[in-house]
Formats: sequence, C-alpha cells, structure tokens
Amino acid sequence: MKKSNLLLLPLSLLFILDSCAPVYRCGDVKPVKTPITWSKNLKTVVRERDYLCLSLADKEKENTGLKNSLSELTDAHNDLTARFNDLTIKENALQEEYNNLIDKNLSQTDQFNKALQAKTEELNNKEKLLSEREKALEEMQSTIARQDSITRRLNSILRNALLGFNSDELSVEIINGKVYVSLSDKLLFQSGSSTVEGKGKEALKVLADVLNKNADIDILVEGHTDNVPIKTAVYKDNWDLSVARATSIVRILTLDYKIEPTRITASGRGEYFPKANNDTAEGRARNRRTEIILSPKLEEIMQLLKD
Repeated sequence: MKKSNLLLLPLSLLFILDSCAPVYRCGDVKPVKTPITWSKNLKTVVRERDYLCLSLADKEKENTGLKNSLSELTDAHNDLTARFNDLTIKENALQEEYNNLIDKNLSQTDQFNKALQAKTEELNNKEKLLSEREKALEEMQSTIARQDSITRRLNSILRNALLGFNSDELSVEIINGKVYVSLSDKLLFQSGSSTVEGKGKEALKVLADVLNKNADIDILVEGHTDNVPIKTAVYKDNWDLSVARATSIVRILTLDYKIEPTRITASGRGEYFPKANNDTAEGRARNRRTEIILSPKLEEIMQLLKD
C-alpha cells in the first residue's frame, strides 16, 4: 500500500465518524453535553446552527410582530379609507350645496340689482315729474298772484269810480279772488220789471268804462230775487224774472257800452241764492239784487292745469 493512501485513512475515518453524528432541527431537544465523538468542526457547525436557530426564532417572532402591526395598520388604513370616502362624499355634497347657494345668491343678487335699477329709474322719473310739477306750481302761483293783484287793483278802481252811489244801492267787495259788484233792484228796476232805470244805467256806464279799459276781465251777470212768488203775463216766476233782468243788463253793457260779448255771461238765479233772511222786508230787499261778478281770465291757469 502506498504511503499517500495511509495518510488519507484517518481523515476518512474522521469524516465517517462525523457523518454519523445526529442531526437536530431547530426546536429539537439536544443533549446537555456535547458527545465526545463530535469533532471540533462539527461542534462549531452545531453552534453556528444553534445561533442561526435562535436568530431564526427571533426573526420569526419579529415577523409575527410585524404581521400583527401590518394587520393593525391595514385595519387602520381601511378605517381611514372608509372615513376618507365618507368625508369625500360629504365634501362633494357640501360643494354641490355651496355651488347651489352661490348660483341662488347670484340669481337673487341679479334680481335685486334689476329691482334696484327699476326702482332707481322710477325714483328718477318721479323726481323729474316732481320737479316739473313744482315748476308748474310756481308758474301757477305766480299767475294766481298776478291775477290777485289785478283783482285788488280792479276792486280799488271800481270803489273809487262808484263813490257817487249809496251803499244801499250798490256795494263792491272781493270774494274768493273775484270782484262782486252788487246792485240793488231799486237802483236798477221797478218792481216786477226787467227794464233798467236811468240811475241804474249811469252805474252800468261807470262800470263799463272801467271794464273796457281792463280787457283781461271776464264778466258774469247774475239776477237774484226774493222768495215772494210772482206770476205775470210776461214772467212765469221769479226765476224767469231774474233771467230777464240779467239779460237786460248784458244787452246794455254790450250794445250801449260796447263791451265785447265774448267776455260776458247772463245767468238767472231766482230766489235760490239769498244773501239775507227772506222773513223781513229788509232781508228781502237785500236779496232783490243783480250781481256783476268780475274775474281775471283763467285761460293761463287752465293751460297750466292741462299741461
């Protein structure tokens, strides 16, 4: 036998002895003392294996902990995901509600602006109309003041012109912006007659002279009687007589004293507008009268009212 083969024999025996050592898995029960048959290398390998088993156990324990943590985190993640989805749904609902409110607010704002604009235009129109009316009112007040001035001047002129007649024959006064010249029947007429007497014509002439110089004065002649009934072959009643007397005076003013007929009106009032009580002779005498009512022409005021 060769020498090299003799040297390999102990190694082979050692390998055979090592290969006969028991194999332990991680977690198996091992002898307390290492068998004397184990070689140093085998012992080292067994120690490394035991260390690896311990490390594996620690890793498995750690892995188990990580799995538990992962499960908890997964549950928490799922819970948060579900809450997130709920919040997302609520957010979308709130966003939609917000958008609806914005649209509604914009619509209301637009309606408000339109209503405000309409009210503003209406107010401007009313202010313009008010300004125009104030201007027209000022013009009317100015016209009325001018006519009042004319009335007062006419009243003064007539009073001075008719000073020659007694107060029980005629009177001159201003009533409601008009000049009333009241002539008694004893100045103008005989009882039951519509023919104007001479002194009455003199009074009418004085009056006509003033009126011809004031062409902007309208003239209304009103006949009045007392309430004592009258019925003659000429006049059926007091009303008929009052109309005839007013007409007689109008004819004298227009035909004899040349007052423009378009300025003058005749009216019979009969017994229905007394100045005094008809129960006394004095009262009946005051009621038997002819009133010549003088007023400034109203065309200018009527035009202002029409405008």
